[in-house]
Amino acid sequence: MAEPRNVLKLDARDNVAIALKSLPAAARVPVNGTEVDLATDVPAKYKFALKDLSVGDAVVMYGVMVGKAMAPIRRGEVITVRNLHHEASPFHEKTGEFHWKAPDVSRWRGTTFLGYHRFDGQVGTRNHWLVVPLVFCENRNILMMKQAFEEELGFAQPPVYRQQVAELARLYREGKLDQAQEQSAKLAQQKKTLPRSSLFKNIDGIQFLTHEAGCGSTREDANNLCGLLAGYIHHPNVAGATVFSLGCQHSQTAILREQIRQRDPNFDKPLIVFEQQQSASEFAMLSDAIRKTFLGMAEANKNERAPAPLSKLVLGLKCGGSDGFSGISANPAIGHTADLLAALGGRGILSEFPELCGVEQDLINRSVSREVSDRFMKLMEEYAARAKAVGSGFDMNPSPGNIRDGLITDAMKSAGAEKKGGTSPVTAVLDYPEYSSVPGLNLQCTPGNDVECVTAQVGAGASVVLFTTGLGTPTGNPIAPVVKISTNSDMAHRMGDIIDIDAGPVVSGETTIDEMGATILDFVVGVASGATHTKAEILGQRDFIPWKRGVSL
Repeated sequence: MAEPRNVLKLDARDNVAIALKSLPAAARVPVNGTEVDLATDVPAKYKFALKDLSVGDAVVMYGVMVGKAMAPIRRGEVITVRNLHHEASPFHEKTGEFHWKAPDVSRWRGTTFLGYHRFDGQVGTRNHWLVVPLVFCENRNILMMKQAFEEELGFAQPPVYRQQVAELARLYREGKLDQAQEQSAKLAQQKKTLPRSSLFKNIDGIQFLTHEAGCGSTREDANNLCGLLAGYIHHPNVAGATVFSLGCQHSQTAILREQIRQRDPNFDKPLIVFEQQQSASEFAMLSDAIRKTFLGMAEANKNERAPAPLSKLVLGLKCGGSDGFSGISANPAIGHTADLLAALGGRGILSEFPELCGVEQDLINRSVSREVSDRFMKLMEEYAARAKAVGSGFDMNPSPGNIRDGLITDAMKSAGAEKKGGTSPVTAVLDYPEYSSVPGLNLQCTPGNDVECVTAQVGAGASVVLFTTGLGTPTGNPIAPVVKISTNSDMAHRMGDIIDIDAGPVVSGETTIDEMGATILDFVVGVASGATHTKAEILGQRDFIPWKRGVSL
């Protein structure tokens, strides 16, 4: 067995290398045929200089500039926030033609998944009924419906934590509170399973969305909310929807219907709409909503899974809680998965525009046309301008957790984040909250914020989301399964209750990026078919936050 790697130089043009484990000062480490004496301790996931750097010199990683030295950096010295600041390469118009060598996909040519076929040609990986408000004023009514339906139909999460509180109360009454730790441990060992309805066996869930939008903000945000909700209603994982409107809010029912029509002029799903200000009473409205929703679900339960080609899959490509290993393990692994799917005629959605800062030129050059690349450039420039207008900027994107784990600048984070998009041509660019329809790799304008981004990707049609994390993020979505992929094995073991796949073996050299990408695609087929449920689904992690433009990174 080969000796484990300690360091890694990612590109021949790089002037830094990454430590794969913590290394002490004065250690002599081999780097691509040469040896470097470390001038300082280098924690795992951090980078160190391969040559002496002066103030203002560019630091290059992944073959691109990820910052500039703001203090002299010695050969073998660790790169930190004290000696490196954010600086990104400028970008310009597309030049030349892009030629892509697609990966061999013969292994999956005849592979199908069992999905829900919709009349518009889309195929869902889940069969949900959706209940949504057009404005935050209706959140209480949504929650009343949620309590009634989930508890009576069997979709509610098991009351494990209620049981724990009940047990603590019993021990307290009996004067045995000293036994609480033992009893809590027993409850924690209970196996968590996905709640299913014995009545509606072909329905994966009735999902209730709440939010704090719809009125009181900009008309742009209100219109975007209607577009986002239209994307969810049009989504192949949704069989039908119940919508609650107050009546006087900015996000009007007419706007929602127009947004649905733009996505599907022949829309034919059940759409049940209630406007409270036109109802006789709240009780009458909710009673009617419950009856009609139940009847709609009875119809949706007639849908059954049937084979579909992998070209019908749409993958959201997302990272969150990233660490210094994200760009060398899980991100390029799902990038290879996206390449495999693109070669099979499917779609991938790469978002998080603040985390594409410094790698724009590569994506511009990969665009299939000048029109596609020009739109990407325009949206990136507009997003950057909006961020600056509110006193921010892309350089403020890395979180304290990112920085602690080796992602020192936004350009460094972006260089690794782009790897989620693989190497295939960029076929379309989507503004928020547009819907994806072009096969291949789509770029989507969203923030890096985990929930806002996943919410937007699913609103654009992602039927499965691949979510990489190095620090541990329990993100999920109400209607699309979110597959959580760990960048390192240590975190995968510590947080196994939220992680579906461990990409850590890529770091240790036990497997390759291509092999891991193939493993992920096989896992996706099982998830898409309903044979496998993600940890986020089992835990009931159903996050939904609409994006208010220009505020979030």
